[in-house]
Amino acid sequence: QVQLVESGGGLVQAGGSLRVSCAASGLTIRRYVMGWFRQAPGKEREFVARISESGSTRYADSVKGRFTISRDNAKNTVYLQMNSLKPEDTAVYYCAAGSVLPGRYEYHYWGQGTQVTVSS
Repeated sequence: QVQLVESGGGLVQAGGSLRVSCAASGLTIRRYVMGWFRQAPGKEREFVARISESGSTRYADSVKGRFTISRDNAKNTVYLQMNSLKPEDTAVYYCAAGSVLPGRYEYHYWGQGTQVTVSS
């Protein structure tokens, strides 16, 4: 049974930092594309960052230069380091595991999410 469990969310002031984690079980993260998504109240879920099997990374323009995705294969855990946080980063952050299909990425497994709140 695959499980992705996010942790590390919380309340932080604008300009601060937070690191959220995604611990995986039932799958080996180095064999998947691992992504972070977020959903703010009243908005659709949006892509934040991903790291491929090869270790290459991709970020949404809104977080580029502030957020860093990484993984620890030994711990089977993916991280999202968030610096210079802004109130508009407030959202529930979700971890996902997926694969590359022709022309797109498809995410098969999702975590339950962790709340990140940035106060102004």
